[in-house]
Amino acid sequence: MKKALILAAPNFQDIELLYPKIRLTEAGIKVTVAGLGEDSYKGKYGYPVDCDADIKNVRPLEYDAIIIPGGWAPDHIRQSKAALNAVKTLHKKGRVVAAICHGGWVLASAGIIKGKAVTSYIAIKDDMINAGAHWTDKEVVVDQNIITSRKPDDLPAFMKAILKQLNAK
Repeated sequence: MKKALILAAPNFQDIELLYPKIRLTEAGIKVTVAGLGEDSYKGKYGYPVDCDADIKNVRPLEYDAIIIPGGWAPDHIRQSKAALNAVKTLHKKGRVVAAICHGGWVLASAGIIKGKAVTSYIAIKDDMINAGAHWTDKEVVVDQNIITSRKPDDLPAFMKAILKQLNAK
């Protein structure tokens, strides 16, 4: 059975966490929501999510994918050494590393997007470029194992790309 890790922190973008969790579960992929130490978080719009694990206790190599939702959560996530280590480890092993909206901040902080084609929410375009990425304004950008999207409207394309890569492995 394939396994995916979704990172959670305060004020995640509700649909950008919940939609991937539901779609992956529907596809028969075991989903683990990993937080930064709390048992649960509320999204920007009030939807709650319970955490299955603390990122400090997660073994990244047990997962086939890691997904970083947007909202304000990525600003917290990118301060976590354990979260950045998980992103770096999975990227290095060629596993799916996916970020939507402000989730690109985590990829930038992990140092894995230099020379890569990416997209993100327009507000962090400069951050992505300053991290060495080739930014473009598209609903989904796939560069090897890195998958990025801009906003909630892009979720269908984002999830199709993630599921395609997971099914190809």
